Formats: sequence, C-alpha cells, structure tokens
Amino acid sequence: MRAAAERLRGIAIRTPLVPFDAGPPAILLKPESLQPIGAFKIRGAYNAIAQLTPDELARGVVTHSSGNHAQGVARAARLLGTRAVVVMPEDAPTVKRARVEADGAEIVTVAVESGAREAMADRLVAERGLVLVPPYDDDRIIAGQGSVGLEIGEDVADLILVLVPIGGGGLASGTAVAIRALQPRARIVGVEPELAADAAESLREGRIVRWDGALTARTIADGTRTQSIGRRPFAHLSRLLDGIVTVTEAEIAAAVRLAAERSRLVVEPSGALSIAAARFHAAELGIGPATRGTVVAIVSGGNVDPDRYRELLAAPIPAEAARVRLRAARGSPPAQP
Repeated sequence: MRAAAERLRGIAIRTPLVPFDAGPPAILLKPESLQPIGAFKIRGAYNAIAQLTPDELARGVVTHSSGNHAQGVARAARLLGTRAVVVMPEDAPTVKRARVEADGAEIVTVAVESGAREAMADRLVAERGLVLVPPYDDDRIIAGQGSVGLEIGEDVADLILVLVPIGGGGLASGTAVAIRALQPRARIVGVEPELAADAAESLREGRIVRWDGALTARTIADGTRTQSIGRRPFAHLSRLLDGIVTVTEAEIAAAVRLAAERSRLVVEPSGALSIAAARFHAAELGIGPATRGTVVAIVSGGNVDPDRYRELLAAPIPAEAARVRLRAARGSPPAQP
C-alpha cells in the first residue's frame, strides 16, 4: 500500500482534513472531492494501470462504472499514454459522462444493471483484446484506494472512528487495512444507503448477497448502485470492519446541504453517506458529547449535476435517527436490523 502511495505521488493529491463539527467529538471530513477528477477513484485506477506491462498498455484498457471509476480510468489512461473504453449505464450523471469523454475515453452505454456493464466489459476484452481494470475487486485497486486510509492514519493522532462509504467495497477495504495497521484502536464503520444495502446484508449473512439492479437504482447515491461487493473487499470487510450503518435518502440529501453550509464543500450524494452517518446516527455509532477524540468521515466524491445539486441544497434537515441499526461489533455476528 505504501508502494501505491508512492506511485500516486504527483497524481493524486494528499487531501486535507476539513472541520465539520467542533464536537466533542471533533468531526473532520476527508474531501476526496478535491481530487483532480473530483473523486478518490483516481488512486486505484492509476495504481492499477501504472503496473501494466508495455504490451498491455499498447492494447488499451476497459472498465465498467457509473461514473467516478470511469473518470479515474479515463484520466489514468491518458496520463499513461494508453486508450480507454468505459462501459457506463444509461442513467449515469451527465457531468460524469462529459468528463470521461473530455479525457479521450470511448463510452459504451448499456442498461442500468451492473450485470449488463460487466457483461459488456468482458465482451470488449474478448473482441478487442483490451485489458480489464475492475472498479473494486482487484488488489491493485484496493491498494490505491487504501492510500486514503494511510493519510488519515498518519494525520490524526487521536483518531477514534473512521466512516467510509461502501459501494463495491474497494475504498472501505483499503482504508480498513491501512487504519488497522496504523491506528489499531480506531473503529471503522462503513456507510450504505438503505436502498442499496447489499454489503450490510452480505456481512450479516456471512456470504456475498447480490441485489437486483432495480433495487439499487432507487438511491440517489449513484456511486453505490453496485449489485454486490467484490470477493476481495468482502474478505477484508468481514475481518476488519466494525459495522455498517445505513442511511435514508432524506439523510443523504441533507448531508449534501450540510457539507456546503458547514464545510464549504461540493459533495455528491455518494460522497455524503459518511456525513449523513456522523450527523444523524451518532447514537448508533456510540459517539456523543462525552466522547473524546476525532472522527473522520471520508467524502468519496463531488461530481454532481448542477441542476441536481441545486435541488439538494434545498433539502430539509431531518431529525437524528433514533432506530439503532449498527450491524455488529467487530468480531461478533452481525445483528438483524
């Protein structure tokens, strides 16, 4: 993971820690929205493509993504002098599609289900000889995303809790590996939308559970519409995660607004998941006025269509959730919701 961080030097920025709530406990945001592509995905994508052989780079790369990983692969491919083909769902945000095209990648559009994306990417590998760069189920991707956790572990001496969004699980698993190595006493909790909580169900069941695309498509957090977490992330998260909190659509929308009002950050719905957990699920997380130390909420991205963003800035602020839904203490069987 440190090799990945070194590989990313000058490519991904070391994002700052931005105050959100003075506390106690103090809550800081790790705004990966400030990355050159507006999301953390440049870390994993560049780390993976930079390790391809000259022959593989000559063949070109392909990936499947609803947006942020697509941008990461498109940018990394351009920087490393190879061509990229990106399979995107038909409902991908316009701003993300435009930025993928701006980096010179070819876009192939398919139906909303992530299964359709994966099938098309596999077909392009077979037909064109392209090299697949998976969005999350890949050790190189996980190591690159884990550089986020390395930075947090090095920068926060009194770290007590890290909140990390979960889509396919690459960011959460890489972060968990890094935090466990640097700050073993800190807790790590994943955050998912209630409408796309396949990872929470997977950890509860002790096996990877796949959700239908029609279900995950309901959430406004488009970066978490994956139908299941990857095998590698599942193995890491089963062992290292302290639990998963699920948040409502109203809480996600409110968190986008609060990020702008409190921290002056533009945050997309997927990036707001950890903020929603910190703001509306403090009791569930076991933090309150008597808690000492620092909580870090990872903001995974800030790529949101302007019209949608204006709507989110007007979102009402709901009351703090009272229902306890923290999935499990680390090492214990996850509880039923």
